[in-house]
Amino acid sequence: MNPVARHIGRTLALVLPVVLVLSGTLAVTRVPWATSSSGSQVLTASAERTAPRGKPRAPHEVVRDRLVAELQQKDPGAALTSLQEEVNRRPSLARHCTSIARALGRAAVEKYGAAHRAHAYSRPVCDTSFAAGVAEAR
Repeated sequence: MNPVARHIGRTLALVLPVVLVLSGTLAVTRVPWATSSSGSQVLTASAERTAPRGKPRAPHEVVRDRLVAELQQKDPGAALTSLQEEVNRRPSLARHCTSIARALGRAAVEKYGAAHRAHAYSRPVCDTSFAAGVAEAR
């Protein structure tokens, strides 16, 4: 057998099953995963691509939401460190740093309550915006 044909055959033998599985997976648009009281709950495989979307979110809003989620999972100190890293990595976020830090301050008070010393997590990120957010939320 020709070596080129053998190489093509081997390549197809390895790649074709993967392509078939992926194309079959992506072709499925609804999969019933569980039933709920109102009917069946479904997952759409391509919902993110086909769902009508509103106005695209600004990068600083995406970062803010991600950091608030990080604060909820970890602590405000970790979120503030990540904020500083984001601003260092993407300087265009610097003008939104204060609003993001304030949002983190408010989220810290929501997580720990007004009696907790959320301001103890303050860092020199975006001046005193985190502390201002803590004070606003109280």
